[in-house]
Amino acid sequence: MRSTKVAVAIALAGILVAWALYASSGATFAWPWQWGAARGDPALVRPVAATDHIFGNPAAPAMLIVYCDFTSPYCQSFSTTMHELIANDGAGGQVAWVARAFPLSLTAGAALAEERAAACAARASGNDAYWRFADLLYANQPADPAQFGALAEEAGVAGSGFAQCYANASGQVDAAIKADRQNALDIGADGTPYSLLLVKGRAPVVIDGAYSYDALRAAVDQALGNG
Repeated sequence: MRSTKVAVAIALAGILVAWALYASSGATFAWPWQWGAARGDPALVRPVAATDHIFGNPAAPAMLIVYCDFTSPYCQSFSTTMHELIANDGAGGQVAWVARAFPLSLTAGAALAEERAAACAARASGNDAYWRFADLLYANQPADPAQFGALAEEAGVAGSGFAQCYANASGQVDAAIKADRQNALDIGADGTPYSLLLVKGRAPVVIDGAYSYDALRAAVDQALGNG
């Protein structure tokens, strides 16, 4: 009996260690009995449109749609990786980054407030302003909503337009954020970052977690037939 208890204890310890290592990557953990369970359908991803926040060539053959939460440290890390990818591989117009909102909570913490602020930066001053503001948000975590006006000014966002948008964000802005979030859930996301690599004529490639630059570049090269 004693040896059986020891064996069970060792097995449980192994599971907990595996969970800790896997969770530290930012990927979503699944218990053994959940393996293979349906987690949504990547084919349900909403097509990239002019209303999306796009960094890089809007007509790039490879589109990386990244669903993220500004308050997530994994998204902060992955944002740095994505900037490196676009700087190196996006320079030739082969790959673009599409940012979509996936606040893990709509009620707790600052996730929704930060998505509202980023969306308002775009609405007030355009796509480039969105990306400047997003970078500042990541660089100033945890961000205080009282800072949003100063961050918007630093990002070159029109102050009056930003303030008016943010004050009325519970309407159209929230609807757009919730649409992004629902699309993330529909395709199977349950953690951040969660990304889909889209190449015309191919099935979407799921990138679940904060991949390293080398792993991400390998996935893009393979999808484009370069590897």
